[in-house]
Amino acid sequence: MKKIGFLSFGHWQRVPGSRTPTAADALIQAVELAEAAEEIGVDGAFFRVHHFARQFAAPFPLISAVAARTSRIEIGTGVIDMRYENPLYMAEEAAIADLISGGRLQLGVSRGSPEPALDGPASFGYRPAEGQGDTELAHAHTALFRAAISGAGVATANPRMTGTSGALPILPQSPGLDRRIWWGSGSRATAAWTAQQGMNLMSSTLLTEDTGVSLGELQAEQIQIFRDEWAAAGHDWTPRVSISRSIIPLTTDEDRAYFGRGGAGHESEDQVGYLDANTLARFGRSYIGEPDVIAAELAADPAVQAADTILVTVPNQLGVEYNAHLLGRIVDHVLPALGD
Repeated sequence: MKKIGFLSFGHWQRVPGSRTPTAADALIQAVELAEAAEEIGVDGAFFRVHHFARQFAAPFPLISAVAARTSRIEIGTGVIDMRYENPLYMAEEAAIADLISGGRLQLGVSRGSPEPALDGPASFGYRPAEGQGDTELAHAHTALFRAAISGAGVATANPRMTGTSGALPILPQSPGLDRRIWWGSGSRATAAWTAQQGMNLMSSTLLTEDTGVSLGELQAEQIQIFRDEWAAAGHDWTPRVSISRSIIPLTTDEDRAYFGRGGAGHESEDQVGYLDANTLARFGRSYIGEPDVIAAELAADPAVQAADTILVTVPNQLGVEYNAHLLGRIVDHVLPALGD
């Protein structure tokens, strides 16, 4: 059966109706929602990572807290902007969090997305090498991180301390973590690259290309390219593929009060627009309506059928109780219609 997880952006702000006026509220409620989701039968708790914004930032303290308070649910990110990361320190943090969780981490990483800072990674001390750009910086950090979590020697040993002049690996190590790294892919070309690198594929509700077909069709093509490239690369294990969807079943008066008008107009169709002056993107529609109608629409979505994991974006500012209610309705009334 398909796995289903929630994806929270961790918004916090003092605005009318928000249940998360502060960062502390958003963080504590994230842990509580993961606990509630595990009880409901949701398979994963995933968290988006942004910098210089009123959203979740450094992910590993939150991931570790969720790991300590749950026992079954997968815990992941969607995604960590690798331009900002110290790859070796991240390797230590990831291994520790994975050990605390008992091997439940599913880390989504990528190049990142448009952000408030003009050059945020530079503020963190990271700049592309001569002749490189942001994408190459993210790739380089990712390659070193993956080598480190795989046990490669990354520092020359001090013979006085170790009796050897060989290379030292990062410690601790968490076996199997290297096969639970996902690349957030925004195009067909990056999907092919992801497969060649041997990472799982994470595709969101936004793709940085448009061919005139629906997001579901474009993602299905992306997923097939990924699987074809994976087979050609000869990797000896089976990868996973996730997509994100906004799904709001309307089953109560409260649902209809919040989202009853969302099923009509622009939210019921994909949107095409520019992320910046040069990047045309396709944004996925929202699935809002009666559970049986949503289930039929998702069952007809080719990307939903092609993926093995569906990440449902949640309106985290509405609080734990309301989001647990939404996830419960999806698990009970929508997910069974999607099949294997």
